[in-house]
Amino acid sequence: MTIDAHQEKLNFQAEVKQLLDIVVHSLYSNKEIFLRELISNSSDAIDKLRFESLSDPALYESDSNLAIHISYDKDAKTITISDNGIGMSRDEIVANLGTIAKSGTREFLSRLSGDQKKDSQMIGQFGVGFYSSFIVADKVTVISRRAGLGKEHGVSWESTGNGEYTVANVEKTSRGTDVILHLKTDEEEFLNSWRLRSVITKYSDHMNIPILMPKLTEDEKLTGEWETVNRATALWTLAKTSITDEQYKEFYKHVAHDFEDPLAWTHNKIEGGNIDYISLLYLPARAPLDLWQRDTHHGLKLYVQRVFIMDQVEQFMPHYLRFVRGVLDTTALPLNISREILQDHPSIPKLRSALVRHVLDLLERLAHDDTKKYAAFWSEFGAVLKEGPAEDFANRARIANLLRFASTDQDSEEQIVALADYVKRMKPNQKKIYYISADNFNSAKSSPHLEIFRKNNIEVLLLSDRIDEWMINHLAEFDGKSLQSVAKGDLALDELVAEDPQQKQEEEKKQQEQQHEFDNLIQKIKSILGGDIKDVRLSNRLTSSPACLVRDQNAIGPQMERLLKAVGQQVTEVKPILELNPQHTIVRKLHALIDDERLNEWTHILYEEALLAEGSPLPDPASFVQRVNKLWIEMFANQT
Repeated sequence: MTIDAHQEKLNFQAEVKQLLDIVVHSLYSNKEIFLRELISNSSDAIDKLRFESLSDPALYESDSNLAIHISYDKDAKTITISDNGIGMSRDEIVANLGTIAKSGTREFLSRLSGDQKKDSQMIGQFGVGFYSSFIVADKVTVISRRAGLGKEHGVSWESTGNGEYTVANVEKTSRGTDVILHLKTDEEEFLNSWRLRSVITKYSDHMNIPILMPKLTEDEKLTGEWETVNRATALWTLAKTSITDEQYKEFYKHVAHDFEDPLAWTHNKIEGGNIDYISLLYLPARAPLDLWQRDTHHGLKLYVQRVFIMDQVEQFMPHYLRFVRGVLDTTALPLNISREILQDHPSIPKLRSALVRHVLDLLERLAHDDTKKYAAFWSEFGAVLKEGPAEDFANRARIANLLRFASTDQDSEEQIVALADYVKRMKPNQKKIYYISADNFNSAKSSPHLEIFRKNNIEVLLLSDRIDEWMINHLAEFDGKSLQSVAKGDLALDELVAEDPQQKQEEEKKQQEQQHEFDNLIQKIKSILGGDIKDVRLSNRLTSSPACLVRDQNAIGPQMERLLKAVGQQVTEVKPILELNPQHTIVRKLHALIDDERLNEWTHILYEEALLAEGSPLPDPASFVQRVNKLWIEMFANQT
C-alpha cells in the first residue's frame, strides 16, 4: 500500500466527539459488541454491492465470492475486519465516519442524562455502529476503495478518537473495506481465535454471508487457509423450530441496528398460494428517536429469492406501522426490481396486505395474552398506531380493537382502556361512546363538560394526544356504537339518565320555565359577545361550572383547529356556542344585574374563562387581566 501526498487532517463533527465519549464509557460493560457492529457494517456493504451489481455487473471486478474476513496479529496487537463489499470513496468515508447525518442527532444527544445504564439504552436506539470500535481500540485505521473505481482511488482514514482524523489517498487493489483496530493495552483478550469465534457465533451466526477466519491446527498454529466460522445461512429461511429466541433477538439487532432486544416478533413462511414469501417481522422495544422525523425512511429489508435487493423498503408497510423492522424474502418479484418499479408492481398490494395482517395478528396476540408487554408497546407506539383508522380502512375495525385510552373510570393518565371494555361497562340505555379531547390529560380530566357524566357515573374517554381528535374523525363508530364528543352538539339526557315518563315531563317543564326566565339575559349576552359566538343557550351538561363552550356536532374541535393552524393549514373559523348553567350563583347574579356596564365586564370574563377551560388562547389576555383587576378593586372597595 502506497500513500500519496494528498493527506489532510480534519476535525470530527461536534456531535461525533460527544457521541464517541459516551459510547466508550456507557457501552464498556458490553465491549464485545464492537465486533458485532463492524460485522454488521460489512454485511450491509456486501448487500449494497449485490444490489448495485444487478444493474452494473462490472462492479464485481471478477470477484463474486462475497465474504467477510477477520484476522488478528498478536505482535502488532491488531484485529482486522475486511469485506469485499461496495467500499467507500474519499467523500463517502469523510461523510460516513466524520459526521452524523442521521435525523434526530441533536435531540438524541440532548436527552442523554449522564447515567451510563440509561444512556447505553438510548445509544441502542440511536445506533452507533462504527464508533463502537473505540471501546477496545485506541487507534482505528480504515482502508477502503469503492467498487468500480481504479486502484489509485483507495482512501485511508485514521483516528485515535480524540476529535481529529486524517484522510489520505492510497492504492488499494481490491474493492471493499478493511477496518484495523489497534487494541488498547488491556484488551488483548480479543487477540485469541476462540474468543473472536465465540463472539461471532453469539452475535453473527445467523448472517447469510460467510465470515472467515484463519484455520488453525490443534496446537493453534496457522495453516495458511481460511474457514467459515458462522452458519452463513439466512436465518429467516430456517424452520421456526430450529431457531432459538436468542438467535431471533440477535438477528433483530443486526437488521435494526439496535442494541436492545425486540419486544416481539412473527415469523411466517407462505408457499403454494397466490404468492410465495417468507417474512420475519419485529416490534422494537423502544421507539427510535427519528420516528416522527418526516424525512426519515423506514421499512423492511427486501430479498428476492435469497438475494438482497434493497433496504428500508416502505411499500410493504403502511405509515402507521412504520416502526416494524425485519425482512421480506419473496419469489413474486423480479431480481432487477427497483424502487420505481415497486410503486406499480401487481404483487405489492398482495404482499402488503399479508404483512399487515401478520403484524395485526401479532399485536392482537400480545393484547390478549400479555397485557404487560402490550402496555409497553402502547407506551412507545400507541400514538403512531392511532394513525391507522385514517390510513387503513380495510383494517379499521381490527385497529380500533387495539386502541387504548385514558378514561374517567381510572385515576391515572395511563392509556389502558380498550373500546371493547368501555362498551361492556356502558349503562343499559346508553347508546354512544362518550369522549372529551384536550391538549393534555389534566385539562381533559377537569373539563366542565364532564360534570353531568360524573354526576350520573357515566364513563368518558379522555383524549389528550395531539392526534386523537383527527383519529376520531375517521373512527365514527365501534361495535355499532357511535363516538360522541361531550363538547359537541346538544346532549340528549334521556340517553344518559333513566327517567320515567312523569319525571321526563317534569324535567321538560322545568327547562321551559328556565328558558323563559333567562331569555332576557341570553339576548343581552348575545348582544355583548356579538361575533365571538354563534349562540347562547342554557346547558344541561353543567352541574358546578357557570358556563362552557360547545361546538356544533360536525364542527372541528378547538384542539384540531390549533393543530391545523400550527402546520400552516387554512382553517375556517368555527364560532362556539356559549352554554350557561341556570343553577349557578354567578349566572343568577348576572340575571339580576341592572348595571349594563358591569354585565358587559362579567360577560366577557365568563366567556374568556370558558375559553381557558377548553384550552383555547384568549384573544386579548391584557384586556382580560384589566377586567379581573377592575373587579378585584370594586370588591375590595365594597368591603371597606
